[in-house]
Order: sequence, then structure tokens, then C-alpha cells
Amino acid sequence: MIQNPKRYTITAALPYTNGPIHIGHLAGVYVPADIYSRYLRLQGKDVAFICGSDEHGVAISMKAKKEGVTPQEVIDKYDGIIRKSFADFGISFDNYSRTSAKIHHDTAQEFFKKLYDNGDFIEEVTEQLYDAKANQFLADRFVVGTCPRCGNDGAYGDQCENCGSTLNATDLINPKSTITGETPILKATKHWFLPLDRYTDFLTEWILVGHKSDWKPNVYGQVKSWVDGGLEPRAVTRDLDWGIDVPVEGAEGKKLYVWFDAPIGYISSTKEWAAREGKDWEPYWKDQDTKLVHFIGKDNIVFHCIIFPAMLKAEGSYILPDNVPANEFLNLEGNKLSTSKNWAVWLHEYLEEFPEKQDVLRYALTSNAPETKDNDFTWKDFQARNNNELVNIFGNFINRVAVLVNKNYDGFIPTPNEFTEVDEAALAELKAYPAVISSSVERYRFREALGELMNVARLGNKYLADEEPWKVIKENPERVKTQLYVASQIAAALSILAEPFLPFTAAKLSRILKNEGKLKWNDVAENSDLIPSGHQIGQNELLFAKIEDEEIQKQIDKLEATKTANLAENKQPEPQKELIQYEDFSKMDLRVGTIIEAEKMPKANKLLVLKIDTGIDVRTIVSGIAESFSPEEIIGKRVTVLANLAPRALRGVESQGMILMTTNAEGKLVFVNPDTDAPNGETIN
Repeated sequence: MIQNPKRYTITAALPYTNGPIHIGHLAGVYVPADIYSRYLRLQGKDVAFICGSDEHGVAISMKAKKEGVTPQEVIDKYDGIIRKSFADFGISFDNYSRTSAKIHHDTAQEFFKKLYDNGDFIEEVTEQLYDAKANQFLADRFVVGTCPRCGNDGAYGDQCENCGSTLNATDLINPKSTITGETPILKATKHWFLPLDRYTDFLTEWILVGHKSDWKPNVYGQVKSWVDGGLEPRAVTRDLDWGIDVPVEGAEGKKLYVWFDAPIGYISSTKEWAAREGKDWEPYWKDQDTKLVHFIGKDNIVFHCIIFPAMLKAEGSYILPDNVPANEFLNLEGNKLSTSKNWAVWLHEYLEEFPEKQDVLRYALTSNAPETKDNDFTWKDFQARNNNELVNIFGNFINRVAVLVNKNYDGFIPTPNEFTEVDEAALAELKAYPAVISSSVERYRFREALGELMNVARLGNKYLADEEPWKVIKENPERVKTQLYVASQIAAALSILAEPFLPFTAAKLSRILKNEGKLKWNDVAENSDLIPSGHQIGQNELLFAKIEDEEIQKQIDKLEATKTANLAENKQPEPQKELIQYEDFSKMDLRVGTIIEAEKMPKANKLLVLKIDTGIDVRTIVSGIAESFSPEEIIGKRVTVLANLAPRALRGVESQGMILMTTNAEGKLVFVNPDTDAPNGETIN
């Protein structure tokens, strides 16, 4: 771990431009990275917070083929959507670039060429999967099959999303081309490989020994598992028509593998930023006094902790990451987030339905961040965190302070009188919080840090609740001046300490207090007069608004509709039963009937006892539909009855037939009934 670095290079995983950004991306990567960057800037640190669109993944080509457009049209569309989402949620990148930019193509090709010239690659002719019908080699994501490790039938050629295993396309059992559905063949092709096995000793010493105590256990464990399992050469080129050309002779028609070019995107984005700002980019990547931190999700650990460091080591002039604080996955309402299944909360849609509530989502995601294990986002928890914490604790305290100062002192911060032990204890506790929050942030424990921030608001609420200035004003107005001075100091501290976590709220609070840009992080611990006597604040504005049950139910219903649509899309009809003869069918006496009575079978949750007019008689039929229908809602229902089914006793009641039912796309029972006014007793042939 670097002590007292001169500068910080902070990277956030480059998002694929094949779709919008959802809450899983925000919770896993971008909010933690933004909290860390904002915190460092408030301390006056030299920070380069770097990101950009990853525009060469196979997912781009797949999306383009599916939509019948060019890859360029796909990346242009989603790059715009993603940029806007990040800006809307206050993700404060110093530079957000694109891997389709010329500066990136040039940087990636130069990087490859240096390793190539140094002899760091292995050149091999290997057999790769080839779709003869499509007349092309198949990149990993164009192949699906059965995972050899867990048996999942939908594994991709690079990874099984069920068990998380990293795969090669040739590992799959029963592989199929996603382009044509054909079974691919093996065909010889030449590629260049990075021999990761050469870097085993380096990775062992650097990570497994050097970072055993300061890297997160989930990151360290995954790296150790890979190194212990034996590293193998990995291809850095591929046969594909979309990507960066391989800049050597004999590589015509081949592109740099996206895993090789994408992390170089951090470097090219830094170059772009430095050129715009009139800076030298090299110290941010090549000076040993620079702290490099990668924020990623757990699916990118191998690339950022093994492969990219091996590339940097091979190149020779770059620094290595000081930390890679990867998060685990965020699930949604008990199910894994899925872009393809639309099981997500998309950021651009969230802001349409919850305008100006960016910080509420940032707060909920940070409070429940999957820092050490997969966590679950639920709309009920989102509502509770807003109403019970942001509104009742943070917002309530600020509202009290602003209202009381405006009501009693026309908005001017009063001059305090002598401080009591209670006042001094509150101010002393306040001064301790920056160090406490800093300790958590610098160890990448952002949930813990946010909890400490809320403790500052709790400190303020407790102080006011104990001191009761609204009562004391009647008997001892001079005492209230001190009380509201102390409370105002806590409010001012919140306006700065909240900024990394809740930037929009902090800005609004600063406007209320009229102290925009006046305070830095360390002022809270070092300055006893954060908001001076005689300073006039503005009128109160509510920082947070309560979220009603109806708003939350709307989101739950939206997800249920998605689930229903997915079930309908994926529902497979049951296979045809074995053949029967006409005589078999003609033996069944199917008739139109009407339910005239219905009641629940005692001590049976699933059974209803029905009286049905079949036209030839009124008979009793016991049916297992009680979990789907109440007796009241089916009286008068037209039904189809199998009238000549042999009677059968069910819980002591003789059932004289059967009614015909099926299930809809949601799996719910529905009646099979006539769509015309056929009379009871009419036969069905």
C-alpha cells in the first residue's frame, strides 16, 4: 500500500455499449468509485477519475446483428444513453472516453506492438470453432453450450453465468453457433497469446504475498484460486470483423481481443484528459508516487488482477494497481439482474419515475452495497431507507435547524453564549467524525462510511431532542442562541461530509446554508466556526420527500409484468402425447355445463365442491381449483364437463366427472369453456 501518494489514478470499469446502465452497475462500480474520488478531491488531492465506453466487445456485434444495424450505430446510441445516466447521477468522471476513439486505437496498437517487438507473445496456429454456414470463426459470445463444470445449458464460450467459471469456447459440451444455430466445426487459425504462466512468480509475490493483508478477501481469494490452478497462455487476438486491427504483418483480418484492448482504454482516456487539461499524462501511470485503484465488479477480477497487471509488467514502464476493491453482485427482488431478460432497474427510467431522487438511489445502493457478498435490492427496502433514514433522520434534523434559525433570528446564525458540557461534548464528537469516515473510505468500506455519516445527523437530532430549544426559548432565550449555534455547526458539517455520498443533497444543503464552496473536508475537524455567527442562511427547503406505498407498488407491478412476459416468452408447450384412435376419443362424453353452486371442501386447501348443471342432471364435481378461485367468483361460470368419468370419492364426497382447465402464460389456471351461448347439455365433438 502506497503511503501519502502525490496523485491518484482512479478507474471505473468500462461499460459495454450494448445497453443502458442499471442499478447493478451503479452499486457494484460507479457509486463506490465516485464516493472515493469526491472524498479525495475534498481533501485537495490530485485526482484523475477515468472511464469510458467499451465498444469492441462481441456483445456489440451480437446486438448489431440482432437489431439489423451496424456496430457503430449500436455504440453511438448507447454511449449517449450511458453518458447521460452517469451525468444525471453525479458520477464525477474527470474523463469519459470511447474505445472507438482514434487515440485509443493508436494507444492499444502501440502497446501491442511493443510487447510483440519484445517477444512477449507466443504465436500459434490453433483450432477454433468455425460456423461453416455463416462462413466465419466464432468469437466466444457467439457460442453457447453446456458448461462442463455445472451442466448449465446456456453457458457462453467465455463464461458460465450460472457458476461463474471462466471458459474457452472449445470447452463447451454440445456447442451451437448463436448466429445460425449450427454445430460449429474446428478450423485452424493463427493467433498471438500472452503467456500468463511466465508471470506466475511475479503475481504470487506481488499479490499473494504483497497484498495479503490489504486486499479484499473476495478479490484475494479469486486471484489465489487462479494462480494455484495454474495459469495458461491467453489469446490476445481474434478473428472478428469489429475491433482494433492487429498491427503486424500476417494479421490481416484479425482484431485485438477486447479483454486486451479494453483496460488500455484507461490509459488512452487519461491521455485524452491530460491533453485537454494541458497536463502530462505519464505521471498518472508511470510514477511510483501515484496510487492506481481499479473499481470493478467481481466478474472482472481476473482481468484486472492477473491479466492487465501481466500486460503492464511485460511493457515495463507502468505502475501496478495499489488496490482493486471489487464488489460482488447485486440481485433484484431475489433474482439475478439480467439485461437480456429486462430484469433490472434502468437508471434512465428510474429518473423518469423518481425525478430529483438520484441521492435516494445512491443512498439505498450504498447502504446495501454488495461489498463482501451478493446482496439483494428490494423496492420495500428502498422505500424504508428513504422514509425512515433520509427523511426522518437527515432531513428532519436540517429542517429543524433551518426553521428555528429563520423563525427566531430571521435566518442569522446567533452568537453563542457560554458552552455547557453538553455543547462541548457535541462539538467534540462532531470534530471526530471526519477521521472516522475517512478511515472507512480509505479501506473501501463505503457502507460503513455512510453509516457514520448518518451518525452525524443522529448526533444533531439527539442534541436538539435533548436540549428542546423550541421550549427553552420561552424561559431562556440566551441559552437557545448557543443551542442553535451548535446545531448549525452540525448542519454545516453535514453539507461537506455528505458530498461524496449524496452530492445533490449536499449541494442543496449548501444553498440553504449559503456556504457553497467555502468548506473542505478537514475544516470539520479543524475549524470550530464552520458557519459563523451573523451569517444569514436561506429559507428552508425539504431535502427529502416521503415515498408512498402506491409509488413502490407501481415498481413491484412493473417487475411482475416483466416476469410474466419472460414466462410467456420462454414457456414451452408440453410434447404431444402418444397417438389414440378415434374410437378412444368418441368414448368421452364432453358437455357444456354451468356452475350453480360452489363451496370450499372442509380441511382441504385446494378443493372446491361444485354443483354443475350438465343439461342432463345436476351433479357434484370436486375440483382442485380452490387456490386459484374463490367460490363466489365462479358461480354462473360456463364450463366444459367430462360427464362419463367414473365416479370417485374425495374426502367422503363422490365426484361425478371433471371440468376442463388449462394454464395461461403466468401459470394460472383458466377455464376451457364455450365461447358461444351453447345450452347446458350440448355435446362437444
